[in-house]
Amino acid sequence: MIEVDTEITLMAAGYCTHKERVTIRGGSSRTVRFPALFALIEHPEKGHILFDTGYTERFFEETSRWPYSLYGRMTPVYYTPQDSAVHQLRQRGIEPADIRYIILSHFHADHIAGLRDFPNAEFIYLQEAYEAVRYRKGWSAVTAGYLPGLLPNDFEARSVPIDESCLIKLPSELPFKRGMDIFQDGSVIAVDVPGHAAGQIGIMVSSKSHAYFLCADAVWSSRAYREQLLPHWMAGFIMANRVQYRETFLKIHQVYKLCPELRIVPSHCTEVWEMLVQGGDMR
Repeated sequence: MIEVDTEITLMAAGYCTHKERVTIRGGSSRTVRFPALFALIEHPEKGHILFDTGYTERFFEETSRWPYSLYGRMTPVYYTPQDSAVHQLRQRGIEPADIRYIILSHFHADHIAGLRDFPNAEFIYLQEAYEAVRYRKGWSAVTAGYLPGLLPNDFEARSVPIDESCLIKLPSELPFKRGMDIFQDGSVIAVDVPGHAAGQIGIMVSSKSHAYFLCADAVWSSRAYREQLLPHWMAGFIMANRVQYRETFLKIHQVYKLCPELRIVPSHCTEVWEMLVQGGDMR
């Protein structure tokens, strides 16, 4: 990666709950909180960029009617207006209109619920991820973890899908086949992490002090990739592709073993969230 002077701030916009044993093999039967993490990337030329958005009040509006209400029942969500990306950004002096780009890891509701809050943002994603949900409605959407009403009416007009021909050479020790140079300056590199959702991407980005791998839902916790603990087989019911999930999971574990300096951030890691709560921004 080419060194670009960026700043990265991790935040969480609400959380959902699940039994720990579903998300990690050998986990306990206790109910665990899974934060909806998102990231603010401050780029010297591209300005303010988000990686996903977490939850907003709109999630509850969209899940108030059948069959989308099934989504809300299957995934209990806890959220206050102060948790929203908009509120937290304003606390940092950043208005919604200041966000120029939002990179979408995939189209599950907990990652796209805030898109309508950012009127000037262009949306960056892998075309495969959008095609997987584009025409889904009703029960078909629910089974894909997708709520169509969360997308802005002009979503496609403001979309700039990743140019998959803009490849960048990744370090040889990384197990990923391709790195996609989102801004063509080496600052934000998308990598394929499919399985949990079709076309899911993670991004590699460096700040002044650390290099990060925001791996979306490729794994659900830091403990999982450290100890190579796959989720319970039941979790496969909410995966787009079980085989791809396992392959991606093992690659994340390899990255952890081979690149100890790289900070791996799963989008729902309680450990990362507790670090944010205790110590402020994880920079």
